[in-house]
Amino acid sequence: MIAEGIIHIVLVSLLVIAASMVIFVKDLIVAAIILGAFSLLLALEFYLLGAPDVAIAEAGVGAAISTAIYILAIKGTKRT
Repeated sequence: MIAEGIIHIVLVSLLVIAASMVIFVKDLIVAAIILGAFSLLLALEFYLLGAPDVAIAEAGVGAAISTAIYILAIKGTKRT
């Protein structure tokens, strides 16, 4: 029980750190990759909370597809 609580606290802390990094990072590609990592951490949290179906959906859509779309959209723009 205590180990599960520690794991949840660590995951939520990592989620907050990742969200903060997305806000403060200057490079958009790096921000998109960090956002994908955020989605994977969120999927892991959903799985640990007992919702594997939501975890799979979050990992598939949030981490994979959304990150790919963000990166493709950023690559299609002119960056200075």
